[in-house]
Amino acid sequence: MARPSQEWQHRVSGLLRAEVARRNLSYRELVERLAAIGVKESESNIANKLNRGTFTAAFLVQCLDAMGCRTLRLSEDD
Repeated sequence: MARPSQEWQHRVSGLLRAEVARRNLSYRELVERLAAIGVKESESNIANKLNRGTFTAAFLVQCLDAMGCRTLRLSEDD
C-alpha cells in the first residue's frame, strides 16, 4: 500500500533536516551556501519549506549540493 503524500513529505523534510544537522549548519549558513551557487532563499523561506515538507526535488538537490552532500542515506538500515 502506498504511503499518503503527507508521510512522504515528512520523510523528505526529515532527510534534508538530518543532512543540515550532520553538517552542524544553521539556516543562515545554508542561505549563504545556496547563494554561492546562485540560489536565492531566505532563512524564513527555508524554515517554512522544511516545516511544511513541501519543496521541489530541485530545491532538495540544490541544498544537498550547496552543503557538499554527495550521497544520501534514505534510511538507517542502508
